[in-house]
Amino acid sequence: MRVLIVGGGGREHALAWACAQHGGVDLICAPGNGGTSSIATNVVVDTTDAGAVAAFAVQRRVDLVVIGPDAAAAAGLADACAQRGVPVFGPTAAAARIESSKAFAKQLMDDAGIPTARWISGSSRDRGRLRKFIADLGGACVVKADGLALGKGVLVCDSGAEAEQALAACFDEGRFGAAGTTVVVEERLRGPELSMLGLCDGTRLRVLQSARDHKRLLDGDRGPNTGGMGAVAPAPDVDDALVESVTTDVLQPCVDALKARGTPFVGCLYAGLMLTPAGPRVLEFNARFGDPEAQVLLPQLDESALDLFVACARGSVDPGYARFKPGATVGVVAAAAGYPGDVRSGDVVTGLDALDADVLVFHAGTRQSDDGALRTSGGRVLCVVARGADSAAARHHAYENLDRVRFDGMHYRRDIGAAVSALSTAAP
Repeated sequence: MRVLIVGGGGREHALAWACAQHGGVDLICAPGNGGTSSIATNVVVDTTDAGAVAAFAVQRRVDLVVIGPDAAAAAGLADACAQRGVPVFGPTAAAARIESSKAFAKQLMDDAGIPTARWISGSSRDRGRLRKFIADLGGACVVKADGLALGKGVLVCDSGAEAEQALAACFDEGRFGAAGTTVVVEERLRGPELSMLGLCDGTRLRVLQSARDHKRLLDGDRGPNTGGMGAVAPAPDVDDALVESVTTDVLQPCVDALKARGTPFVGCLYAGLMLTPAGPRVLEFNARFGDPEAQVLLPQLDESALDLFVACARGSVDPGYARFKPGATVGVVAAAAGYPGDVRSGDVVTGLDALDADVLVFHAGTRQSDDGALRTSGGRVLCVVARGADSAAARHHAYENLDRVRFDGMHYRRDIGAAVSALSTAAP
């Protein structure tokens, strides 16, 4: 079977690795990275040119296209593949609006009765109305770029002054480009965050384990938001009842609502939630695997990921809960100097050959240079992933190995999974 993985980050390396576990698979990654080159053929294709990628899939007789990044889904890659008869794991552009437009997602949540924060949306000409809503919230709010912003278009505000700066960043400075010409302003919720993902065939869901991403750059959840500095799966403070509640009250209603609109969702539906004192509330929906959630969820899976992807593409998913191995998995991201701002590239990465045999490394911003060295080529360089009997053991194993990796300017959080481990320890 020939599978094309679209994208070049850590998530796509994890997807390629998961498909490779099936055996007998010819993998192609477009464009891939320095890690995928060891298990797949990397090719240079503009992943936002849906027609070109779909034509390439036909030319190479690809049996399944797996869409990794949000931009490729929003560009209509699934639509272009469907027009050419190529099976695809990923949503149409219309279904991907659940991620590509936060205002669309919030309206769908309200219409479907999915619990979320109070919100309004608007553009620069609506500044007065936005300011009034912010004042009604006492200044504690979240300002989000409506469109795709590489996971960085969320500004958390503690005061009206900070909210005003956030509006200026979007409307006046153009920090997020066209994605920020419209914003969503919502009340700021409190509580631990949670990621819940389900694999969908347009009607039915096969729900994955819970996971928790750590988005802030610095220890103690300080610093700017990033694409994600590490993750743990499962979240040890989440029980089966909560997973069932999120499935029933969040994931399935979203799938049903998209189908009712004539835009059935195929692929990985991701709900980012906050566990508030009043119950789970949806912060956002994504139309693909999370990154770095994919890096910890896929190694935990105790059934064939490729079989599940194919079932989604064929409309034949067995609904319910996916099978997972016992224990937990923790992944820690090593980032390049300057991340999440202007990053430095070209530094040599060493130490990967010194890692324990049971530890996985998913590359993101790496490339093989002409001299044979592995070099940095992006903000989040790689993710070291380890399993253990529980999250504390997995965390210890991950950090023990990450300490053997070196590149100039390397930095990472030292507390990935720490708060979750504490919750696990405190639980009765």
